[in-house]
Amino acid sequence: MSSKLHLAAAAATATVLVVTTGVWFGYRELIQPNCSGEIRLAVAVASELAPAVDAAASQWVKDGAAVGPTCIRVDVSASDPVDVAAVVAAKHGAVLAGVGQASGTAVSPDVWVPDSSTWLLRLKKDATAFAPTNGASIARSPIVVAMPEPIATRLGWPDKKFNWTDLLKQVNNTSAPLRTGIVEPTRDAAGLSGLLSLTAAANGAGGDAQRNTVGALRALATGRSSLRNDLLARFPTANDATSIASGLGAAALSEEDVIAYNSKKPPVPLAALYMEPAPMPLDYPFAVLPGIEPSKASAARVLFELLTSPTFRNRLAAQSLRAPDGNWGEGFKAPQGAPSPSGGAPTAPANGGTAAGGLDPAAIQRVVSSWSIATQSGRMLAVIDVSGSMKEPVPSANNRSREEVTVEAARRGLGLFDDSWSIGLWTFSTKLVGNRDYRQLIPIGPLSGQRAQLEAALATVKPSSGDTGLYDTMLAAYQAVQEDWQPGRVNSIVLFTDGKNEDDGLSQQQLLAKLKELADPERPVQVIMIGIGEGVSKAELESITKVTGGDVFVTKDPSEIGTIFLSAIARRPPAPR
Repeated sequence: MSSKLHLAAAAATATVLVVTTGVWFGYRELIQPNCSGEIRLAVAVASELAPAVDAAASQWVKDGAAVGPTCIRVDVSASDPVDVAAVVAAKHGAVLAGVGQASGTAVSPDVWVPDSSTWLLRLKKDATAFAPTNGASIARSPIVVAMPEPIATRLGWPDKKFNWTDLLKQVNNTSAPLRTGIVEPTRDAAGLSGLLSLTAAANGAGGDAQRNTVGALRALATGRSSLRNDLLARFPTANDATSIASGLGAAALSEEDVIAYNSKKPPVPLAALYMEPAPMPLDYPFAVLPGIEPSKASAARVLFELLTSPTFRNRLAAQSLRAPDGNWGEGFKAPQGAPSPSGGAPTAPANGGTAAGGLDPAAIQRVVSSWSIATQSGRMLAVIDVSGSMKEPVPSANNRSREEVTVEAARRGLGLFDDSWSIGLWTFSTKLVGNRDYRQLIPIGPLSGQRAQLEAALATVKPSSGDTGLYDTMLAAYQAVQEDWQPGRVNSIVLFTDGKNEDDGLSQQQLLAKLKELADPERPVQVIMIGIGEGVSKAELESITKVTGGDVFVTKDPSEIGTIFLSAIARRPPAPR
């Protein structure tokens, strides 16, 4: 690296060069031999990439890095992306499903290089004010299915091409299922990539798509791990038939994971199966987080240019990572069957690749939510509005009524809950049973014994001619869930409504006062309220959840209710211990 970084336009004038793609290429500054002051840039990088970034940044600082007359210092920290995501989410008032709360010691960096753009997309989906800049890729690692070589050979590796439908059949094989594992996909980008590909295969396999998907989710869930190292430790540790049969048989991991694992010369090496269609790779986006000082933003642009220079490719190769274009530098040891030749000219611009191309944040959220529901247990009372306004047609849902759309969302959601859940069902309007505004269709009980009854009860839910008896129903539902509260589980109410309270029973002040009296931090009841259409008062619903805990989701388009329902359930806090 030269000791002088020159500006594109003038050697002594700080100028910004913008390439035609609209991506900031960065600053090139004339190094001041006697720079003063200090710009400290905090950079959090995924652990496998951190050594390469740190080495490049350290050399740059040693050579005299500066922006104008001010010296630059780069503090690179190896950070688990899930930890930084929790910090950033908390800073923006959001909670990501499965991520949990940030630790008290974690801080938000100036620049974040997670292993995948899916972290940025998930944050943008749940924290609308989160708007990082740049976001271009500085490295890449394909996602593969890691499989012990004896098992892979038996299935036709390395000659056979593998697709996700083949793997799905192996996962759902009831007579001799493949022992699959996954790192918790709500907390691991490689696990999420594999889950996205496998669920896409399940949806396209024909027949009952939801049944196929739920089967795949639950099969993976039996072999899930919270940490990647824990998953890797479950692969066979001895080269004998018993160890291979009892060890982990397949898992979605990065190419870098497989190279690193095999570099330790294990008794049973892993084959890397490059699946078709290719799953979303780890793309290591360079994200400048919002709110940093202009001088730091300038330093970040210079750093980005450094990390997308041709010489950085070889630093990536030393960490078993590829350049953003998919090629690799000198010394890269590719697994057998890797789809790119060693070396070769780059096929993408030198200033980094495009991260997150073609990814659908809504699809990611659906998969994450479905996983969270299918792999957790809880106790829930579903309360569905059957007031007269629920007869309104929904143009975006082929003019089905709001009631039909809501019931269908509940029915599909029910299919994701496994038998460890306890679920009950009420409906409400005004004067449904004498002067009472609500009707119990099914009491809260284990799905293992009343799934069929719940499905049958949902089929009977029809709109009435009454109004919205929200307050009396809310109080009764809260009392019912709290009465038989169960430890070690999330005890919750999910209430669907398309209106405001129109009953002459409890007033808003009376309801809130009674809920405050009942609220018990030792026996919390989470209240999730889902408002549908234009007639909902979000402020009215939030006044309730501020007392009880929980969240409010409001959609103007009732056809979105299914996605919102899944997201709402997935984002509940963990059960108190």
